[in-house]
Amino acid sequence: MAMGGREWVLLVILSLLWGGSFFFAEIALTGLGPLTVVLGRVGLGALALLAWLYAGGGRLPADARTWSAFLIMGVLNNVIPFSLIVWGQISIDSGLASILNATTPLFVVLLAHVLTRDERLTPPRLAGVVLGFAGVAVLIGPAALLRVGDGVLGQVAVLAAACAYACAGIYGRRLRGLPPLVAATGMVICAAVLLAPIALIAEAPWRARPDAAAVGAVLGLAVLCTTLAYWLYFRILRTAGATNLLLVTFLIPVSAVLLGALALRERLEWTAFAGMALIFAGLAAVDGRVLRLLRPRRAVAGAGKG
Repeated sequence: MAMGGREWVLLVILSLLWGGSFFFAEIALTGLGPLTVVLGRVGLGALALLAWLYAGGGRLPADARTWSAFLIMGVLNNVIPFSLIVWGQISIDSGLASILNATTPLFVVLLAHVLTRDERLTPPRLAGVVLGFAGVAVLIGPAALLRVGDGVLGQVAVLAAACAYACAGIYGRRLRGLPPLVAATGMVICAAVLLAPIALIAEAPWRARPDAAAVGAVLGLAVLCTTLAYWLYFRILRTAGATNLLLVTFLIPVSAVLLGALALRERLEWTAFAGMALIFAGLAAVDGRVLRLLRPRRAVAGAGKG
């Protein structure tokens, strides 16, 4: 599926929201356990989505088949990846987590080729994904890559989360017939219901004494990175397809660098700009629009030479 201008704008906004999730998670972990952080994210997010849905006159479906799909999406897109990434961030930094999370499109193009009929693996798409991944590596910097041996379990956890995201992106096609807000609400509700007993038993969150920053970070995760982000997620999935949607993982490190520069006044190195250039080149290759524009020109030039 092709990406329109509106989808590209929504994709960038989504990357800003999800790019901030690594930052919020780091702050929340200073006062709360990883499962408690995730439960706060999906629990509060579910309440916010439900209120938003009913305030707009929407309603949740009542059939078991749709709720079964919500349940599977909640596991693949929330419970598994959120828990693994936040747990992984205990032992690895957010930059390395971003690199590992950016492998999601590599998983999704391969899985989409096997499991779908309309998102086939083509040489330009594969080349674009590889190019984008190289851009992410350059953006984060070689120092992060040299630390691959540290926190092996944390790294494996984030890689497993990336695979879960890829599976969710493909499975979520089943929900394209639903309004984005309905799909997001049902999915996050199921995730919260599944995760609540696990977090309550494993971490006893009522014993925690988080400061205001940790509480605010959980609210940011819930309202911005979950409620608003998943409405955008299903909106893009319905119109642009799984492979294009998962390209957001290439933009997340870019968003993290820009947010750091604006909020924390961090200085952008040349590697950041080089990485961004490679990432956008990869996006252009996967989208295929640039190649389609160049082909007619080449054909005309060839005809003129004859």
